[in-house]
Amino acid sequence: MKHKRDNLSSRSFWPLALAPLSGCATAGAPSYTVIGSYFPAWMFCVVIGIFIAIGARAAFISLGLATVLPYQLFVCTAIGLTGAMLVWLLWFGQ
Repeated sequence: MKHKRDNLSSRSFWPLALAPLSGCATAGAPSYTVIGSYFPAWMFCVVIGIFIAIGARAAFISLGLATVLPYQLFVCTAIGLTGAMLVWLLWFGQ
């Protein structure tokens, strides 16, 4: 014998599970042609974020903060990730 709760949870599962897909466009992700092959735009943003993280690391060393700052890997990673997301937002945001 099924309970009402089981029936309700099965009906509400699929709309909730498929809700994140509602933001996907049918045109696909933005991509650029580089030497004949398509590269997704997020790859360019990741490369820019890596350069931002390397620049932050170089700035920490030149300013003398490398000896004082704990968890430098996490800090530089967070700076690079933030930079990559800002580039994405400024380049492709609406």
